[in-house]
Amino acid sequence: MIVRPDDIDALADDALDTVVTCTSGDPRITHELLNGIQPGDLLRVTGILVQPPAPGEPTRLTVDALEVLDTGLVPVLRDMVMDRYGDYCCIFDADREKVPVFTALGQWVGEADNPDAIATLIDIYERVNGGDA
Repeated sequence: MIVRPDDIDALADDALDTVVTCTSGDPRITHELLNGIQPGDLLRVTGILVQPPAPGEPTRLTVDALEVLDTGLVPVLRDMVMDRYGDYCCIFDADREKVPVFTALGQWVGEADNPDAIATLIDIYERVNGGDA
């Protein structure tokens, strides 16, 4: 999730976005984020901020509720792309080497260390969880 201030015009042009790593125990929320939300949508997200497991790692937000307050204009995606691998979805972000992987139904699979590791991550997930997504 990218956090931006209410008054975006007050920000310097080169100011970095604040990115918050999110997770949810509710597969419906993950499914909505993967399938229904578009970049630029204004969301109300409530949940619990969890301390990072180690110093230097990002804080994680465990999302309990998600509400779309307003839809944004349909942007042209340049830096982030979602791709399907059969029953799985991957989100490629130009700013990150790691690739988040979900089932098409929104269940969290894990984070591949790089794009070449996606197939291995899916194979492990299927072995542990008994077959296809």
